[in-house]
Amino acid sequence: MHSPSPPRSWRRHVPLAVVALVAILGAVLLREHLTFEALRDNRAALIAFRDSHYALTAAGFVLAYIAIVAFSLPGATAATLTGGFLFGLFPGALFNIVAATLGAILIFLAVRAGLGQAMAARIDASDGRMKRLQDSIRENEFPVLFSLRLVPVLPFFVMNILPALIGVRLSVFAASTFFGIMPGGVVYTWVGVGLGEVFARNETPNLGIIFELHILGPLLGLAALALLPMLAKRFRKKDIPA
Repeated sequence: MHSPSPPRSWRRHVPLAVVALVAILGAVLLREHLTFEALRDNRAALIAFRDSHYALTAAGFVLAYIAIVAFSLPGATAATLTGGFLFGLFPGALFNIVAATLGAILIFLAVRAGLGQAMAARIDASDGRMKRLQDSIRENEFPVLFSLRLVPVLPFFVMNILPALIGVRLSVFAASTFFGIMPGGVVYTWVGVGLGEVFARNETPNLGIIFELHILGPLLGLAALALLPMLAKRFRKKDIPA
């Protein structure tokens, strides 16, 4: 008598496989089209279309931005600048932040379904350094992820994947992403608002502004405040006698 065959698990890998395939194709086919130069060359047509079809332009922009993030396509920074250029600081910043968060959630879910659940289970069953690191992050999920979003130490797409691999809760991932990218999103949207003058001078925008002291300093301070309760908890544990 044959034992029942195990349930097929290949379906859970389909979303991740689609993401990987689209990311590869996008890197090859779209790299020259999702750039600052492409925005500069097509700015008049984009403005004209926005003026004639504002709602459609806004919806198309948000969907395109979600796809760029969800499939880790090139051009996320150019898209953020475009949000400011086309829609102003508000609602441009709101469009950028919401779209980036939704795109991040989609790739988070794809990675978690394809690899994250199995990897998190293996780490849970282990007793090594990775297990201790995972436990430490799980105890302080929001402040750690929020701080890493505030200060872009790791690339954005890496921060969408790593939490899924160690079993971070979706609600924590979504909230830390939305609020963590908010300051940087506003800064880059603001840069996008001034692109008209940059185009007129035939210059390129200052994309390194986020690392200037007057911007990075407050972000570092906010990240330190977010981590303060976690550090205080750790010091209290050390003070408690065994």
